[in-house]
Amino acid sequence: MSPFRAFVVGTDTGIGKTQVARALLSLLADRGLKPAPFKPYESGVTDHSAPEDARALVEAARSEDPLDLVCPHRFREPLAPGVAAAREGRSVDFARTLGAFHAFDGRPLVAEAAGGLRVPVDDRRDVIDLVVALKLPAVLVARAGLGTLNHTALSLDLLRSRAVPVLAVVLSRTTEQTDPSEQDNAAWIARRHGVTVLGPVPHLIDPRARHEAFRKTLAPLVHPA
Repeated sequence: MSPFRAFVVGTDTGIGKTQVARALLSLLADRGLKPAPFKPYESGVTDHSAPEDARALVEAARSEDPLDLVCPHRFREPLAPGVAAAREGRSVDFARTLGAFHAFDGRPLVAEAAGGLRVPVDDRRDVIDLVVALKLPAVLVARAGLGTLNHTALSLDLLRSRAVPVLAVVLSRTTEQTDPSEQDNAAWIARRHGVTVLGPVPHLIDPRARHEAFRKTLAPLVHPA
């Protein structure tokens, strides 16, 4: 059986991609599989040695992989990676990204994107181009509430146009408030796009409780019936 591998992508930023990636990695680690965490681009890194999201993935995976492989590109400004690199006058080496990824060949792996699918990662490529280059299936994270039908449909259309398999759409509540659309969104997305929809994951203040909620929601991907 091939090892579990997935690229966690999103319809937007700040919607729970890191929580989804952490949950998947921790579920794989529970099985003793030594999963590889991969956050190829991280912005808003004020301390170059401490990329917050990448470190969170390493912790969830119980990994000893070096941060230079887990997160080969880090930028100070909290902007799209390509924009942040341009502001710093840096050229982003895509070959370095691919080299870091291939260092994990043969292992279970969970990669996490930066922002949405059309976010630039360098002066030529967007996140979607990276997903295609790595040949990974996607787990698409989307907001649970109003607006998600449109954003999710656009993202799924793009993934399918580039022949990227979608393992599941994960709906995540980003605020404590709910809205009436949550009662229908999962069913509409599943029916109209023929995808597995998981969630919505509740918005919980306690980080440990939220992590466990993501783990419970995502367990069917890692432990299929």
